[in-house]
Amino acid sequence: MKLRDLNLSQLELFIRIADAGSLSTAARQLDLTPAAASAALKRLEAVFGVRLIERSTRSMRLTAEGELLRDHARRALGDLDDARALLGAGRETLTGDIHLAAPSDLGRGALSAMLDRFIAQHPDVRLALYVSDTVQDLVRERVDLAVRYGELPDSSMVARRLHVTRRVVVASPDYIARHGAPSHPSELMQHNCIALYRSGRPHLTWRFEHGGVETTITVRGNRLAYDGALVRQWVIQGLGIATKARLDVIEDLASGRLIELLPDWRGEDFPLHAMRPAGRHMPLRVRRLLDFLGEQFAQVEPEERARP
Repeated sequence: MKLRDLNLSQLELFIRIADAGSLSTAARQLDLTPAAASAALKRLEAVFGVRLIERSTRSMRLTAEGELLRDHARRALGDLDDARALLGAGRETLTGDIHLAAPSDLGRGALSAMLDRFIAQHPDVRLALYVSDTVQDLVRERVDLAVRYGELPDSSMVARRLHVTRRVVVASPDYIARHGAPSHPSELMQHNCIALYRSGRPHLTWRFEHGGVETTITVRGNRLAYDGALVRQWVIQGLGIATKARLDVIEDLASGRLIELLPDWRGEDFPLHAMRPAGRHMPLRVRRLLDFLGEQFAQVEPEERARP
């Protein structure tokens, strides 16, 4: 075959296979059958006259030629996508899919409202939102952008800080009426504390600062969850006390559904980052969303930014 037999869909499929490490996963992402994806890959290899992927019964890996094509194809497809957006009707027109991952509470709350505003401005963008407190493999799951709380040790990711909130201890008015409110962090050990799993372990060590002195308390309780939204719901129901990112319960605090406990004891700062895989082209639509989120998060919790 000759280069004129090459088409963009073959390159897109190849990049998906390279990222996912699986032909069947890439086929599913593009709504192809595995047989059709395999045939398209063979045609692509015939165009270039080289083997691009080494296959075995259990795995597949790129050849040296495949790695070279992956890098060049990714840049080329990204440049074409950006050109299409910039040339549309003489103005910037964003189109295409954006795959975004976010924590459970944030994705259903503050972030969801921000995304509504972005889609209103760019109605030709289609958004796929993955809401989970489990950390996704951004490459394998084909996520363009992930919004995550906490410090980020993964050096294979490019991160941009969007916001810094803090942890607050909260309970419902009903719980406080029945069990009282702690006046010191050490009294939390006498209460039923609800915890979220983080990195596979329940977050039972809560840290506070007051007057320059740090205090660490190990709590316990009868409810644990992998879903932050469920932790929040249990607390609203009066089933216990939890520590939450203030950004995730700001409306609950304003409405009185939840009460902040130990207000004189500052919880840990909790940074929020937007992450993407290093080395992957970031389409214009994703860059615009990232900038938009930066602007939106700059407007939340102004009272927190004013604190020393």
